[in-house]
Amino acid sequence: MPQPSAPPASTRPIEDPTPEGSLLAAIDLGSHSFHLIIARLVHGELTPIETIGEKVSLGAGLNQGKLSEDAIERGLACLSRFANLLSDMEPRRLRVVGTNALRQAKNRRVFTDAAERILNAPIDVVYGREEARLVYLGVAHTLADDKNNRLVIDIGGGSTEIILGQRLEPLRLESVQIGCVSYATDHFSTGVLSKKSYQGAYDRALLEISHIKQQFCAHHWAEAVGSSGTLQAIEKLIVAAGWASQGIDRRSLEKLRQALLRFDTMDDIALPGLNDSRRQVIVSGLAITQAVFDGLAIDHMRIANGALREGVLYDLVGRLCHEDVRERTVGALLARYCADQTNAIIVGNRVRWLAEQVAQVWDLTDDAIALLQWAGQCHEIGLTISKKHYNRHSAYLLENSDLPGFSQREQVIMATLVRAQRGKMTAGLFSDLPKASHPKLKRMIALLRIAIIFKYVEILDELPDFIIKADSHSLQLSLTQAWQDSHPLTVWELQQAIPALAELNVDLDLSTTVG
Repeated sequence: MPQPSAPPASTRPIEDPTPEGSLLAAIDLGSHSFHLIIARLVHGELTPIETIGEKVSLGAGLNQGKLSEDAIERGLACLSRFANLLSDMEPRRLRVVGTNALRQAKNRRVFTDAAERILNAPIDVVYGREEARLVYLGVAHTLADDKNNRLVIDIGGGSTEIILGQRLEPLRLESVQIGCVSYATDHFSTGVLSKKSYQGAYDRALLEISHIKQQFCAHHWAEAVGSSGTLQAIEKLIVAAGWASQGIDRRSLEKLRQALLRFDTMDDIALPGLNDSRRQVIVSGLAITQAVFDGLAIDHMRIANGALREGVLYDLVGRLCHEDVRERTVGALLARYCADQTNAIIVGNRVRWLAEQVAQVWDLTDDAIALLQWAGQCHEIGLTISKKHYNRHSAYLLENSDLPGFSQREQVIMATLVRAQRGKMTAGLFSDLPKASHPKLKRMIALLRIAIIFKYVEILDELPDFIIKADSHSLQLSLTQAWQDSHPLTVWELQQAIPALAELNVDLDLSTTVG
């Protein structure tokens, strides 16, 4: 029986995933504030039509690495309000990104599971360097397209992202654990202001910056650009005081430090241009800013309108238009670990084909199929460490490497798929993933195992003639007798895989077709 194939490109219906006037949305779940942006795509550019930000102080609710119930309630209440504006938004056109507070929280699933139900969308908690990449993407789209290198700084509630880039491409990415919310908690917990407390916050931030200053010092860039709330708030205070017409400079920072330390407590601070939501974190934010200026030898910084949320939107456009940075990331990963490119492509393509045949019955979304294909491509990268237990080494590399474009959960999913490609199912295999996702993950593992069995069957990137069907808990695989007679070892491997697939709650039924 001929192998099912995709229709020719000329007859395949063409759907523009981002037609003119499309609405897209992004939510930034920051440690200090949550931000929603809804934008319309006009002539290839995103035009914001709604932007909302709310102080949530999620990071301030971290106690011994766990989010407090109050912080979780504040966050969910905010998202419920956001959800009212997103009721007509297609789920694939909304992306929600969590940053440092959710990265640090041991109980983040308590929040993210509830948040996903409210928004009907996954929460992508991203690693620091991925946050930095998205910040740069958002900033770069608001700046002139020149050839000069630029330094981009984003001081958030729990971390500070530092990026060296040119045009739309980041060249170096870093995320350091200094943020206005965490520093306010650590150095100004009583709300009392003093030169000693300020100096302590400054010194601690300067020490952190010293670890990466050689990579980002002034001779690497021509212009410094600031992004997001802390630096925007500081510029607003400087302009309101008449110390500068725009931007931030060293002299104005020192004047602002002196002005703030004249107050006895945070609650006393009253300066023109200061928003109430920033009062409790402005001093810690300033200490970090002065440390960044001094540590990286910045004399002047201009402030951009773009930030993480805009970067998430532009990244979403790329995903919808099949210009996905994750494709490049996987290619670079295969090259870095000298993976067999032929095997990688064959297994990736075969598991994708298998998944597409059963996608409707097994509820496999486009994103799930893409992750399955990338996991197939990366299934052997651990061989560079050792052939023994290479699946575990591959999983470790996928879970712990900096992979631009991927969220923490996506990396954990791919690592789980690759770890389970061979051997018995280990206890705790799915412990880092929501329970509701376990049935789908088991089916994805079953498909990957079958694709790997067929890896060495043919030299050409083609599957044998067969029929594959699925129901909720089974796969029916029908092969011609002629093919089975020519490939007895592969048939034996498929038969040996039946007990392992049964552990995944997938019953594999092998049968023979006429042909």
